[in-house]
Amino acid sequence: MYYVVTGAAGFIGSNLVKALNERGENNIIAVDNLGNNSDKFRNLADCEIADYLDKEDFVGLLQDGSFDGTIAAVLHEGACSDTMELNGRYMMENNYRYSLEVLNHCQNEDVPFLYASSASVYGGGGVFKESREYESPLNVYAYSKFLFDQVVRRRWQHRTSQIAGFRYFNVYGQREQHKGRMASVAYHFFNQYRAEGFVKLFEGCDGYANGGQLRDFVSVEDVVKVNMFFLDHPGKSGIFNLGTGNAQSFNDVAVAVINTLRAENNEAALTLEQMLQQQLIRYIPFPDALRGKYQSYTQADISSLRGIGYVQPFLTVEQGTERYVKQLLKRSA
Repeated sequence: MYYVVTGAAGFIGSNLVKALNERGENNIIAVDNLGNNSDKFRNLADCEIADYLDKEDFVGLLQDGSFDGTIAAVLHEGACSDTMELNGRYMMENNYRYSLEVLNHCQNEDVPFLYASSASVYGGGGVFKESREYESPLNVYAYSKFLFDQVVRRRWQHRTSQIAGFRYFNVYGQREQHKGRMASVAYHFFNQYRAEGFVKLFEGCDGYANGGQLRDFVSVEDVVKVNMFFLDHPGKSGIFNLGTGNAQSFNDVAVAVINTLRAENNEAALTLEQMLQQQLIRYIPFPDALRGKYQSYTQADISSLRGIGYVQPFLTVEQGTERYVKQLLKRSA
């Protein structure tokens, strides 16, 4: 029996493949599309898989029955995650229709289906709870995720096997280097500071101070742990927020990155105020292209996740960023 991971060469997908390997699972079908970003293969270079399939080939094999009776579970991370993508047809085909094909197969074959949703479905609202009245996507990426969640809800009472959707908040961590401008701010701050000796943050907007916009930053390590928890508990289903439940500022991320790098050079930790005085943190104008499409505040309501039995603590920005920066340093060395 195979574990199928779609988006397997991507950020979260490759971390899930590695986690399965660490549990002794090597019979993994890795599904992705390397056409426009062949460097993603590096994310799988230290992983063990049984086979790699292009997304289009995988869908064809599902449709002709080649995988009938052979799949233990599907971890569906495959999607276009570029929130600035304007090609709505491409986004809906890649995120919505593709997901429907995989869901249909899993339900027909009684196969557990764990999939990536997104906190972007909440739009600019201030309540982040898994309920329709709080959902108002601001871009076509968010709409594609929202629409698929709606399909899951409509089919809920007739499901044949586990369906667990995870509304990822701001995920950061190793194996995201291929994402370019869509990589986490922690990754960009790390590279900026090493290259230029300072980091750049947006000026304030929506009533927030410079660098003071708040996000629920969640380590990919915690994202993997939650996925593995549901894989181990196939009787647990639902759509769940996957964040820490605690919003922190972009300034907090910058301070954590800089102080970790300073510690590696045997330099003393600094406060935000000291970093501003020394111009280690600098603010740039807020982009006009993001106005009206930007979430200045996110904080996951994780009561549903806790209520279903997930009790593990989440890493704070300070804890997770320190671990991540040390991993980046080790990798660059």
